[in-house]
Amino acid sequence: MDTIIKKINPCQMSYLRISVDDFIKQYNDGECELIDIRLPFEVARWQLNFGIIMPTSELPERLDELPKDKLLVIACPLSERANMVSFYLKTQGFNAKYLMGGMIDLMDRLKGGKAKDLKINI
Repeated sequence: MDTIIKKINPCQMSYLRISVDDFIKQYNDGECELIDIRLPFEVARWQLNFGIIMPTSELPERLDELPKDKLLVIACPLSERANMVSFYLKTQGFNAKYLMGGMIDLMDRLKGGKAKDLKINI
């Protein structure tokens, strides 16, 4: 954890975030998994139907459900909560980044005919 804390420099924290386009590419290539940390009422109103749904409050008890062999891309509506959770998961030994702009930017990127850019296996 000391190594991670020493890296904290707000101007140079790119190692903690991933762009929407990079996420889509890595997701399609099977290199990452989306971790949806929204609260149950948020999920009920706006379902994505892919990724692992794991509200922030449940994370400590459910860490064993997260894959260790993939990059974990943490997402919430924007990115405030996801930023904190990605840092927490790094301290727990996971390879984690937060989705820049959150699910709102992801959905904006996938509007219209661009939704086919994301290959979801259901």
